[in-house]
Amino acid sequence: MISKQETLNLSPYMALYDLIIPKDNMLRQINELVDFSFIVEELQSKYCLDNGRNAIPPIRMFKYLLLKAIHDLSDADLVERSKYDMSFKYFLDMTPEEDVIDSSSLTKFRRLRLQDMNLLDLLIQKTVEIALEKGLLLSKMVIVDATHTKARYNQKSPKEFLQEKSKNVRKAVYQLDENMVGKFPEKPTSNEVTEELDYCRQVVEVVETQSKIAQIPAVKEKLNVLKEVIDDYEAHLSYSNDPDARLGHKSADTSFFGYKTHIAMSDERIITAAVVTTGEKSDGHYLQELVEKSRETGMEIETVIGDTAYSGKDNLAYMKSEKLQLVSKLHPLITNGRGQRKVEFDFNKDAGMFVCPAGHMASNRRRTGKKSVNQSLTFYFDIEKCKVCPMREGCYTEGAKSKTYSVTIQSTTHQEQAAFQETEEFKALAKNRYKIEAKNNELKNPHGFKTAKSAGLFGMEVQGATTIFVVNLKRILKLMSEKE
Repeated sequence: MISKQETLNLSPYMALYDLIIPKDNMLRQINELVDFSFIVEELQSKYCLDNGRNAIPPIRMFKYLLLKAIHDLSDADLVERSKYDMSFKYFLDMTPEEDVIDSSSLTKFRRLRLQDMNLLDLLIQKTVEIALEKGLLLSKMVIVDATHTKARYNQKSPKEFLQEKSKNVRKAVYQLDENMVGKFPEKPTSNEVTEELDYCRQVVEVVETQSKIAQIPAVKEKLNVLKEVIDDYEAHLSYSNDPDARLGHKSADTSFFGYKTHIAMSDERIITAAVVTTGEKSDGHYLQELVEKSRETGMEIETVIGDTAYSGKDNLAYMKSEKLQLVSKLHPLITNGRGQRKVEFDFNKDAGMFVCPAGHMASNRRRTGKKSVNQSLTFYFDIEKCKVCPMREGCYTEGAKSKTYSVTIQSTTHQEQAAFQETEEFKALAKNRYKIEAKNNELKNPHGFKTAKSAGLFGMEVQGATTIFVVNLKRILKLMSEKE
């Protein structure tokens, strides 16, 4: 049951917060900046209002997720730190002496309370509203790009993944306590995942019962990761081969296994829209959605800046119809041939190759025709992959000896955009694109967006929502301090 009234903190120790938490502490500033009551309003339908025992306040649970995004900690380490870090307790609206939650409550909150809730759009909407109220969003320009996140569970067998995590624990223990050598159980020799899972449980038990260093952070962090992996396997929710993660391509020679987050950001470096997808999705497909989502937050847009992935004919037509300026260079291989086939392939601008709907990239390409007229470009795919592809229906002809995809290179296509990109205005605006690359780096490195914290698209959306919310709030605080 969720309480209808706010709980009053009557602890005699509340004055400690004013003594030990400075005014410029980021968590204090976020608490003063944001009215988190919107979380209760959004989550009321997920709780019973008149039956059962009182639930942990949803605002507190949500703030735990924000702390996880700020400090890139596991659930167990986050809860452990909230026991003694007074800035954490202050941010969580706890009294100094109050007991913390069990870390398993965070998992339940994500799975039970945040399902069917458009958290990503909600949190971005809230931060843009704050920025507009503070007079911080003055530009009418957004920059678009996509950043990739590797799946937590890489393309390894479940056994290999468990072996890696248990090895990390043993290695951390050995580095600090040589007396533990020989005290771990024998490693399983079969290929059964259940035996490897049992072995991992035994490793946890040995470290916690026989080792004197189980509470040392270097060991405890590795141990908590192993525990979370074991819990995921036991709940049948996450496996080393993430069911939603897909193979994406960064270039013709490099790829990643995971997800993409498509982002629109204002010139003030505040993210105004985002869409989380699987890794194989093409960047250019999401331009229109990012523009519409940014507008829905109250952002006025006149100019959109992006790389060559966004200069397809559909996007150019959309921007013209909306009377918006698109600062995106044309790629010579992006044509107006889309929509003419039953199965459409995506063009990967980094690799200069087309990618089929299953995520396989062409291995070769060949240009045909005379230079004086329209030429064709044919892309060749690995036919052996096509034969066993689960998406081959309507794409692969049974018995075919080769699989190709051809496009026409039209010399007169996009003449207006081609002329625009030669102007000084285009060149000056295009120089702003670096800002979103820096923002992608900020998301990945200090805030752990480089790797997914859980399996599945839903978990990635929650991670994206909380991470972008935190990054936007930090940017708002910085802009406010510069304005003073």
